[in-house]
Amino acid sequence: MKIEIKANERMVKGTGASRRLRHSGITPGILYGNNKDAKSIEINAKDLSLQFRKEVFHSSILTLDLNGQKEAVILRDYQLDPVSSNLLHIDLQRINENQKLHVKVPFHFVNEETAPGVKLEGGIISHIMTEVDIACLPKDLPQFIEVDLAELGLGESIHLSQIKIAEGIELTPLTHGNDAAVTSITKPRVVVETEEVAAAAEGDEAEATDDSAESTDAPEADKSDDSSDNES
Repeated sequence: MKIEIKANERMVKGTGASRRLRHSGITPGILYGNNKDAKSIEINAKDLSLQFRKEVFHSSILTLDLNGQKEAVILRDYQLDPVSSNLLHIDLQRINENQKLHVKVPFHFVNEETAPGVKLEGGIISHIMTEVDIACLPKDLPQFIEVDLAELGLGESIHLSQIKIAEGIELTPLTHGNDAAVTSITKPRVVVETEEVAAAAEGDEAEATDDSAESTDAPEADKSDDSSDNES
């Protein structure tokens, strides 16, 4: 899926100017990278917002049409309004087809409902990671990485080293020796708590039985003592 963004070079700069642009429906941004001068840009806020909501926008090579001149870029950073979640600023980076990119790519989890740990053992899936940083050439950049739970059982997890990835893609954590867990299936918390309560109840019952046995033995001892006193 190819995404194209139309932009114009922004001539006015500064906080006040950027605020006025946002009020007029324009999102300010910056374009940099690939050994070229950085340029301040402006993009129609409505058009940009529609594209920004798509997952692929965050992990794909984008085409930037800047004043009629097109070039390949990636989304490198952005700022959102903490209240309205509207885009306040966007950073786009030019790419070099011959240089590796470092980009965060989302995980797509499949076969969750049919995983043995869920379907047969009633476990709950926990997604420990939802995205991962990868390194690859622009031509090899995937929109997402698939994680298959088809054989995952209760108490088991899938680590980065177990995920199948296409040739030419490196999972950055693995290159640094971090084989992190991505997802797992665990026993439902309610079941765990129920078992703990049951175990505690059994312990209390056993303790009560011991106390009862001790109280039953005590009178016999007293009777024995009384009998000894009478004989004497």
